[in-house]
Amino acid sequence: MKIFFRASFFLLIICFVVPFYNLTLPLIFFLSLISLSPFFINTWLVPGGFAWRNPNLNPSRIPGPVGWPFLGILPQMGSHAHRKLAAIASSMGATRLMAYSLGSTRVVITSHPETAKEILSGSAFSNRPIKESANLLMFERAIGFAPSGKYWRHLRRIAANHMFSPRSVLSLECLRHHVCDNMIEKVSKEMSEKRIVELRGILQKGSLRNIIESVFGSGLGLKIEEELGFMVKEGYELIGEFHWGDYFPIRVLDFTGVKRRCHRLTLKVKDLVGQVIEERIRDGGGIKNGQNDFLSVLLSLPQEDKLTHDDMIAVLWEMIFRGTDTVAILLEWIMARMVLHQDIQAKVQDEIKEHVGNHRHVKDSDIPKLVYLQAIVKEVLRMHPPGPLLSWARLATHDVQIGKFFVPAGTTAMVNMWAITHDPSIWKNPWDFKPERFTEEEFPIMGSDLRLAPFGSGRRVCPGKSLGIATVHLWLARLLQQYKWLPSTKVDLSECLKLSLELKRPLKCRVIAR
Repeated sequence: MKIFFRASFFLLIICFVVPFYNLTLPLIFFLSLISLSPFFINTWLVPGGFAWRNPNLNPSRIPGPVGWPFLGILPQMGSHAHRKLAAIASSMGATRLMAYSLGSTRVVITSHPETAKEILSGSAFSNRPIKESANLLMFERAIGFAPSGKYWRHLRRIAANHMFSPRSVLSLECLRHHVCDNMIEKVSKEMSEKRIVELRGILQKGSLRNIIESVFGSGLGLKIEEELGFMVKEGYELIGEFHWGDYFPIRVLDFTGVKRRCHRLTLKVKDLVGQVIEERIRDGGGIKNGQNDFLSVLLSLPQEDKLTHDDMIAVLWEMIFRGTDTVAILLEWIMARMVLHQDIQAKVQDEIKEHVGNHRHVKDSDIPKLVYLQAIVKEVLRMHPPGPLLSWARLATHDVQIGKFFVPAGTTAMVNMWAITHDPSIWKNPWDFKPERFTEEEFPIMGSDLRLAPFGSGRRVCPGKSLGIATVHLWLARLLQQYKWLPSTKVDLSECLKLSLELKRPLKCRVIAR
């Protein structure tokens, strides 16, 4: 307020001076800017930028870029945000913790594993910030975004004990094989008809079918599966679209129409998923009837654990939404590396031949023996993490101390996993693709070691990580067992960050049956 009065005082002086000295317009404009400079210096030129303008919010002076007035570093975010943020943090010596502004949203980010552990495992960051589009799409009632509390703990318990337990993952092996058979058939067909294989579409359709049948079981029907696929695609577009209300307190406005489109999509999801649930209830579906899909699990819960109809829709919809793209994107990155590094492809194929042979398909039970194959997956997760900024950020529920820095309640906290996995002080020759680094020592990737935690860590770790990694291992082994993968053109590893870190251009290759 003092700054405002000072600026007003200077402007008042100018108003009195102009008539006496007959000043020109350019000079008046210049003097006006000078009069407003205290306001800009104190509200913009501060560490972290506009959202950190109140000195009480950053008493420990967390370093960070000032960015643009009012916008912060929003103009600099985009398809390479993870690289830009890593470069800014490194240039400012702020890898431990850096503050910045996304509009009026305060953000801190770390590029250091120890600080990442404090954030991801700390009780102060038990909630997630939720974009307005995600909220409108019902995700605030699902596992990913539900606020920490009794309901969220109930969902986590159901997920851990029933939906993603080792027994449940194993029970879905036949489905994974069936979907992989179909993908292999499509690869063969594309190669014979087009003499080239564009793997992205095949992996996306296979991943979608796998998650839909994991959630709802088989027999859903092609029409409903296609409708769900269109809904997932539209949901990705909506959550990825820029919306002013996510960064400024103007949520009543809908300049881009995102809110209207989210409302329409939510109604369609409720109608379609609701019909599937009601039909299953009428058919008496459940685990007792021999069905082991996620919907059957939810319907078979004891009465005291059952979810409401609307909450069941939200949970199942989130599983389909979040479970569709990650497996497909990761596998495309892996196959791009296999096409590019023919020596590594040959080595892992020799490993498969040694432990499995060519007379039967690889099974889940074979994977522990395929050490080099597992190392390849880990190395791709290190070099090309699908969520480089651990996409689902955290929200400080109360004031907290992170190292020597004070972080106020309401601050969004992020982890730049890409920066950590490319830090030469942590990884030897981080830009080299070298799976052998993971055969030399046992290295967990499920969240206990923050040098590589692609699925997050702490209480908000991805609940479906075991199912996702089991699917990737099995499908990769079978694709490599079936074909030798060759480049059709130069392999382009350019990346593009959307909801996940994708290959900028779809991988195109040739295959030879083995």
